[in-house]
Amino acid sequence: MANKKIPRTAIMPYLFVAPVLILLFVFNILPLLSAFIISLFDISITLGQPKFIGLENFIEIIGDSRFWNSLKITLKWTAVEVPLQVILALILSAALTDNSLFNRIIRGIYFLPIICSATVVGIMWKLILHSNIGYISYLLRLLGFENINLMNSPTVTFYVIVFMSIWKTFGISVTIFVSAMQSVPKSLYEAAELDNAGKIRQFFSITLPYISPTLWFIIMTRLISSLQVFDIVYTTTGGGPNFTTETLVTYIYTRAFEVYRMGYASAVSVCLFFIILIITVILYSRMLKQEKEY
Repeated sequence: MANKKIPRTAIMPYLFVAPVLILLFVFNILPLLSAFIISLFDISITLGQPKFIGLENFIEIIGDSRFWNSLKITLKWTAVEVPLQVILALILSAALTDNSLFNRIIRGIYFLPIICSATVVGIMWKLILHSNIGYISYLLRLLGFENINLMNSPTVTFYVIVFMSIWKTFGISVTIFVSAMQSVPKSLYEAAELDNAGKIRQFFSITLPYISPTLWFIIMTRLISSLQVFDIVYTTTGGGPNFTTETLVTYIYTRAFEVYRMGYASAVSVCLFFIILIITVILYSRMLKQEKEY
């Protein structure tokens, strides 16, 4: 029986997808597998002779108080940043849905920080909030307040950096929410107005249910990003003062590139991966359940 030739049209879709799959494997799957393998070794970044130690790095994590502190800070960061950003983005997006010239300009202004490097944003805010040369500190002194060091306070600095992060990433949430709100059929609002429904009731009864898939998408992406926050923390405080802003990724960086314990840092990164995976699966299943209900 003669071999049948595979039609070119059947091969073409795979050829188009292949570059994406290769990139996914090289930049996502391969580093993840490498991190897990490295976590089983006692290996230094100086590329000394690696020593296989099995699960000892993971066992050490259990008794590492600094790991648990950085995990607590990371979860606290996520619990503060994600709800604040989502709620503020929803409110502002509802106000900027109309495509007037003013609204388009405001949306553009809010999007500007997105195109800036997080390192640049961190350095900029660090200078603005500097206790001696910063504008904010100067204004506070003019108002009669004491010289408050906003970047070196165990109680205040954490929330200051969370504000910086929200300011940096706020625009993308607004842009996505505005696009989703503009897709809501106008006829639904017209019918609600005939029933004397006010703007607030229309928002909760029409807008919010209609854009719920987008809302869940924003929540998941912002949550994943918050759990991996690093650059803006590292450029402003480096995890200080007294480790009150040290997130898990910051801790991973210090273990790998300051203490040179690449194996232990990889073990912590594997733990972070599973934390993100579990939370994402829970949220995704909740999103699918809600979509079925609607």
